[in-house]
Order: sequence, then C-alpha cells, then structure tokens
Amino acid sequence: MIAGERASAQTQTHAPAGGAGGVSAEELASWLAAELQVARFRDYCPNGLQVEGRPVVRHIIAAVTASEAAIRHAIDAGADGLLVHHGWFWKNEDPRVRGTRRTRLSLVLGHDLNLFAYHLPLDAHPRWGNNAQLAEVLGLAPHLVEGVPQTTGHDGLIWLGQAPGLATVGDLAARIAQRLRREPMLIGDPARPVGRIAWCTGAAQSMLQDAIDAGAQTYITGEISEPTVHLARETGTAFLAAGHHATERYGVQALGQAIAARFGIRVDFIDIDNPV
Repeated sequence: MIAGERASAQTQTHAPAGGAGGVSAEELASWLAAELQVARFRDYCPNGLQVEGRPVVRHIIAAVTASEAAIRHAIDAGADGLLVHHGWFWKNEDPRVRGTRRTRLSLVLGHDLNLFAYHLPLDAHPRWGNNAQLAEVLGLAPHLVEGVPQTTGHDGLIWLGQAPGLATVGDLAARIAQRLRREPMLIGDPARPVGRIAWCTGAAQSMLQDAIDAGAQTYITGEISEPTVHLARETGTAFLAAGHHATERYGVQALGQAIAARFGIRVDFIDIDNPV
C-alpha cells in the first residue's frame, strides 16, 4: 500500500466450480471490444488490452485507476489481470518510461499481469457504463427514446433525465452525499427545483454548455473548474461537482460482474480512496 492511499476491498466474486477454467486474454479483449463498441469512440488513450501478460485469465482485480496501489493489490491477490477505467498511454503524455511510469510498468511486466483499460466506452455503455450505473445509484430516471437512453454532447456522453422523488437541488445534493459518500460542491440555489437533469461522470465540466443546450436545468459531473462556475451562474443552471472518482467507481464494477457471468472467472473490486 502506498502512503496516503486507503484501499477498502469491496468484493464481487464469481468463480467456476472447482476454480478451473479461465479465458484467454485475447478472447476476453475481443469480447470486451465488441460489447463496449470500442471502435466508435475518439478517445484520449488506447482502449483494450494495454499491456499483455499471461495468456489465460482466471482472476481479475477491478479498480477505477491503474495506480501503483491497485497493481500491488492485484499482485498480492495472485490475479492474472487488472481491469480499470483509467489506464495508461494518454495523448500528449510524456512517453518516456521514468519515475512512476517505470515503477508501474515494471510491476505489471515483472508479474506477467494483463492490463485491460476502457475509458469513454465504459462511460457510455447503456448497461455497464459509468453514466448508467450512476443513474442506478442515485435513483435517476433516464429519458428513453425507443427504449434507448437519450444522450447529447461528444460521443453521446451526456445522459438526460429526471430525478423522481426529489423536489429541490438541495435534496439531490443530499442524496449524492449520502450515496456516494462524498459531499458535492453545489453552484446554485439549493431551494430551486431540480427540473430536467443531465449527467456525465468524471471530468465533464467543459460539457456544461452541451447540457444547457439540451434543456438541462441541473447538471452533475465529477469535477468543476473556474469558468464553469460563471457559466452555471449566468445561465441559471444548478451545477453539482460530485467527485471524479466517486462518480466513476461503479461502471468498472458492473463490467467486472458481466465478465464474471460470461466467462465464469473470479472478479474482485478494490476501491482505492481518492477525494477528487
């Protein structure tokens, strides 16, 4: 464990009888690429099997981010793979293998660990995605068009809907604090009606205008920036920054459960606490 990082293991275990079986890393990567429709996204990093490890996968550790703490947990657990939302090799990132990058990469390669990472495809998936799972956790009701969630913005990443049973923005903020275990930052009058709501997990504060253009009166995302405050105030839009990590801890869990159900392998989720 790294100083300053607290891990609380939340386990979801699905294993075949007798612990046998497994799936090849390539077959798992192919299935995930198809199910998550990886090819349709213009992303900031490669999605899929980012680092190849041992050929057969029987046990996966799922986490939000491929941090050193998550990697060490996977190694200590004897896992064959690490499944994350935030992987490596981001655009415009220094490509040199030095410092923390060297440490992480050495650990993964040295222990023959497969690293599977899915960024925007996991945000957007209609069942397992971060937006879909956040809606379930917060009790939001997506607007459906012919049975499909109504979305807007880049790659359809913003979801639109209502917050049944919640009268005011303050009520919504209280529910977020209770269910995500993190107090959100609220810009706007807590007494105003929630109205039409839009949400996009993670760092989607720059997509606020897209939500406004789609008719949202309230917007939830993970982070906030200085210009966002002014835009929210000047348009009369309630803005809730609910935490990047807090809003994105659920999609990878749902994806892990789907993998376990499909291939009969063990998947455990580890939550590495992150206040941002």
